[in-house]
Amino acid sequence: MSSTHPTTVTAPPGTPFIEVVRDVDAPRPLVFRAFTDPTLVTQWLGPRRYEMVLDHWDARTGGSWAYAHRAGDEEYGFFGTFHSVVPDTRAVQTFEFAGAPGHVSLDEVTFEDLPGGGTRIVTRSVHQSVESRDAMVGSGMADGMSEGYDRLDELLASDVVA
Repeated sequence: MSSTHPTTVTAPPGTPFIEVVRDVDAPRPLVFRAFTDPTLVTQWLGPRRYEMVLDHWDARTGGSWAYAHRAGDEEYGFFGTFHSVVPDTRAVQTFEFAGAPGHVSLDEVTFEDLPGGGTRIVTRSVHQSVESRDAMVGSGMADGMSEGYDRLDELLASDVVA
């Protein structure tokens, strides 16, 4: 299934910032739940070719998270801390790839109501350096996020979240 909504990734040259915007056809509380409920996160976050193995996902202010994406002999671990979680509105967290220790980004995701009952998801990330940001963009992040958001569309259209 492909989405009717594109994922837009903006990474202005020479800055450590990335912005990702995606509209979905579901109300904000359901979208927020898909981002914070560990049983739902595992069903959409990341590319289809990887199984998401969740260590923990404590989506609350002061909580933390860790997971791995696995496919055959490949495994990529990620972890971070939730700094601020405001139900149905926003979450601020750190993000670190276990394969590049010390390269931590600070990410804010906001959920905005759209006319007709949809939601705009806006993620803003700041990296410690332009080089670190460029490495993230060069890793295929945009394709992985787009595929994950396509999976989110499918999940939101199912009876699982309703």
